[in-house]
Order: sequence, then structure tokens, then C-alpha cells
Amino acid sequence: MHRRDFVCSALGATLMAAAGRSGAGASEQTGSKPAPEFYLWRQYILRGGTQSRRLAEFLQAAIPALNRLGHSPIGVFEVVAGLPSPTVFVLTPSSSLDHMLAIEADLQKDAEFMKAADPYLQATAADPVYLRQESTLLSAFPNVPRIEVPAATAAKKPRLFELRTYESHNERAHRLKMQMFTEMGETEIFRRVGLTPVFFGRTLVGPRMPSFTYMLVHDNMPARDKSWDGFRTDPDWKKLSATPGYADADIVSNITTVLLRPAAYSQI
Repeated sequence: MHRRDFVCSALGATLMAAAGRSGAGASEQTGSKPAPEFYLWRQYILRGGTQSRRLAEFLQAAIPALNRLGHSPIGVFEVVAGLPSPTVFVLTPSSSLDHMLAIEADLQKDAEFMKAADPYLQATAADPVYLRQESTLLSAFPNVPRIEVPAATAAKKPRLFELRTYESHNERAHRLKMQMFTEMGETEIFRRVGLTPVFFGRTLVGPRMPSFTYMLVHDNMPARDKSWDGFRTDPDWKKLSATPGYADADIVSNITTVLLRPAAYSQI
């Protein structure tokens, strides 16, 4: 099989499996365990000047339109550390792949949105709203099937988000590391020591595959450092990380950490 055919086949199989799970989830709900969502994780790379303001104006028009289509909550985050700034991330959840793929067409039917988005849509090549846009499609972990909105969001209290991406050198290693979170108790250890999840998602389409990404929320940097110190010294984590075949050195090739703050209009 030619490499191109193999890549296309592998991608198609991944999306077909995800679509099958999405469709099955809608019909197999018991009321106690919701089907995992899909997430569109979009990165806007900006330069100085007016781009940040113009993008914010567009996103504040897009969020209510996305909510009307059933995509909620929408998270908007600005980089604090870990990537060049200004960079803005947008998290959009969806109940199915079909629902996700229909976003653009459905937004074009929303007259209120199209009117509000006109300055963004009419931007010229000489004066764009952003330099580059990059997107990743994620599938939520079965044990964290929905976005968990922090309690501090409703009160608009300060909160620090931590985005971590785990890469592996092949699919087998990737599955083992995911298994630690989905089946072997690492997520439960996180919660117990104060590493509060917002979402966990496996990369279906995007860069640096195979990988998965998760987001945590903290009150501030001291609280973050305290929680991670508690995790490193936790007896259950020490036992889990010593499981033969599951050491990070064997199954994780790279970990990337980015610290984020929520935009004033973010729903997360």
C-alpha cells in the first residue's frame, strides 16, 4: 500500500470509528453516563495592533450564534505563558461529528450572526484579523465525557487554565498512556489532589499525533504549584507510575504545557 493511501485509510478509519461511536451514543444513553463529546480546538495566531480587538468583536458575535446551534459552553482563552503572545484559543463542543461539521453552513444561515460578523468577514488580505488559524479535532475521554465548567466562571472570579498535550512515539504507547487516565485511576488522583479537569480529549485530526490534550483549572499559580506537588508525592500516583510498561519514559515522547487566562466573555 502506498504511504498516501495508508494515511488516508488510517484517517478515514479513525473518523468512521468516531462517527460510529457518536451515533451509537445517542441511542444507547441510559441517563447516567452521557456519550463523549467532540471538541474543536481552534488557535488564532495574532500580531499587535488592532487584531486582538477585532477578533474579540467577532468571537462575541460568534458565541451566541454557536449557542443557538446547540454548541455550549464556548471557551475563549488568551496565552499567559508557553506560546508567543498574542495567541487566542477557542474551544467549541459538539454532541456529534455531523453537528460539528455543519457549523460553518449553519452559521451562514444565521442572519443576526452574519450581520455582526461582517467586519470580520470583509477583512482584506492587506489588513487581516489574524495571521494564521489552526484547528484540532478532539474526542472526549469516556470518563470525562463533557466539559466541566469551573465554579469560579459564573462568579467571574480569577482562574488560571493549564493546557497539557501528551505525545507518544506510536499508537500502542499512546493507548497505554490514555489508559492510565481512563481506566487506571490517574484522573481520580488528579481530582483528589486538586488538579481540577475542564476537559480531556484524544486528538482525532491535528498536529503532533498520536496525542491527547487536557485542560486543568487553578485559582492561581501558587495553587497550581501546590496541587502538582501533591500529585508528585501522592502514594497512589507513585504506585501507578511504577506499573511495568507504563513509565512515562516508555510511552510519552513529549509533554507541552501552556498557561491560559479566560477572555472576559468566555463561557468557561
